[in-house]
Amino acid sequence: MTSILQILLLILDIAQWIILAHIIMSWLINFQVLNLRQPIVAQIWDGLNRILEPVYSRVRSVLPAMGGIDFAPLIVLLAVYAARIVLINNAAAFG
Repeated sequence: MTSILQILLLILDIAQWIILAHIIMSWLINFQVLNLRQPIVAQIWDGLNRILEPVYSRVRSVLPAMGGIDFAPLIVLLAVYAARIVLINNAAAFG
């Protein structure tokens, strides 16, 4: 059962890094450090959006309008951290 806990924690770690990569890449695109006309940048950006947009859209439907500021990535990242904490605190149930 410890293997299941480790696999779940690995999945949460991967999700965390994907979300952080999306956040940083969005900043770099908005500050024009990265250009979406470059094929590799556009492909990575499209891939990250395809992975995360279904999750973000569900969170955005619950959040009120914030005047152009998107808090969906922050909420999803906090949910990943919270799930990690719950799993670690209940590790005895897996052992």
